[in-house]
Amino acid sequence: MLLSKYPLDGRGALYEQLARVLKRAIVDGHFHPGERLPATRALAETLNLSRNTVMTAYEILRAEQLTTSHERSGTQVADISLPPGFTSPPAAVPPQSRYAARLRRLGSNTLGRLRDGLRYDLHCDPPFDLDMVRSWSRKLAAASRVAGPQYPDSQGFPPLRVAIAEYLARRRGVMCSESDVLIVGGTQQAISIAARAVVDEGDTVVIEDPHYLFLMQSLTAHGARVVSVRTDESGMVTGELARHRARLICVSPSDQFPSGAVMSLERRVELLDIAARQGSWILEDDYNSEFHFRERPLAALRSLDFSGRVIYVGTFSKTLFPSLRLGFIVCPPGIRDDLCRAKRFDDLGSPTVEQAALAAFMRSRQFEKYLRQTVGELEHRRAVLMSSLRRHCGERIVVQETHAGTHLVIWLQTVRYPQLTRLIELGVGRSLGLYPIHFYYRNPPERPGLILGYAALSAEALDRAGALLAQCLNDLEDEGRGRR
Repeated sequence: MLLSKYPLDGRGALYEQLARVLKRAIVDGHFHPGERLPATRALAETLNLSRNTVMTAYEILRAEQLTTSHERSGTQVADISLPPGFTSPPAAVPPQSRYAARLRRLGSNTLGRLRDGLRYDLHCDPPFDLDMVRSWSRKLAAASRVAGPQYPDSQGFPPLRVAIAEYLARRRGVMCSESDVLIVGGTQQAISIAARAVVDEGDTVVIEDPHYLFLMQSLTAHGARVVSVRTDESGMVTGELARHRARLICVSPSDQFPSGAVMSLERRVELLDIAARQGSWILEDDYNSEFHFRERPLAALRSLDFSGRVIYVGTFSKTLFPSLRLGFIVCPPGIRDDLCRAKRFDDLGSPTVEQAALAAFMRSRQFEKYLRQTVGELEHRRAVLMSSLRRHCGERIVVQETHAGTHLVIWLQTVRYPQLTRLIELGVGRSLGLYPIHFYYRNPPERPGLILGYAALSAEALDRAGALLAQCLNDLEDEGRGRR
């Protein structure tokens, strides 16, 4: 009868589950003060549990002062008095802060994986290299012996900051010292820290349209007034910035997400000029520039910044793997201490072992070797997917040209928005994962489009995916003719 009313919940060890059952029974009045609990042996036989399990559960109740134990009288319920309504279900609680209220108003993020187990899932996953993972495992084991048990440096492991500064000077044209580098837990934490350092509730923040969804949500939760400026093939249309007088301008100039557009030099100069004249800060999200198919990646916007207005953000979640929650900020001199203090009070510092392993990976130049090999493979996979799409889908799609990244954007010429959900359903039926692009827009484009990730699939799978998309388009057209 006890377990029928208070079943074991399956969380934790059996003795923990039993202790919770007995605790709830006592609090609900199933056992009364002074009443003796069943003997451990008898209860164990009744519940088909070991006696040690029951004894340990009883010990937990004694430690929480819900029972007393005497050698001759066994285990008895303690004399406790509970106020009326103590066990009533909790009422709905309104948000307890303005921040919590803003969090509740945010829409759900629908940009995750469509469904597990799709063989041809074109989700925007980063590349995965087994040899790199093995090398990383060895570096991690070595780092665990040298990192030490003390609290980490809240600004970051000094050898890693040195390695990042040297790498940025070689590869991105960013000249900085290790004292300018702040190690953070990926781009998301960088956004939160930057917002706390330069944005007050109600301040205007400009983002690109389309944009990284978590960027908009993080800034909205912070209390910023978020406005969008459209992008085209040359990146953010900077001519539309002046009227907003933004406190913070967020851009991804080297590989605009998700369009893949590269901001032109003229617009970079105009953006920096506007920021200097208006006293705005610029958050440069350089999340993916290493995967560039030209001879060398373009220099970062930060390399042109002579006014100290650019907060430069990089991440290793895209270049290595997402579970490595490490990224960095190159801090403008004027707010470096503010950013570092915000990080310190956020988490006291990122894990030292992973930082030490990454520092060794970068100092040995294995990181750059891995990037060169990965870029070559990504370029091949991109070419295979583009060829398959054009061969099988023809003029029913338009492929947006890009020169970097891990995904393609295609625009559907024969599909309208009301048909898009059905197209995705047809894809799932063929184990093909398709992802719409309009979720990334505040002002959806005229025609529906898809983001097709190619980094995590083989060339053979990508060739097959293009053919499957064509079959889905054929089925959609057949269904349309059948309704007519």
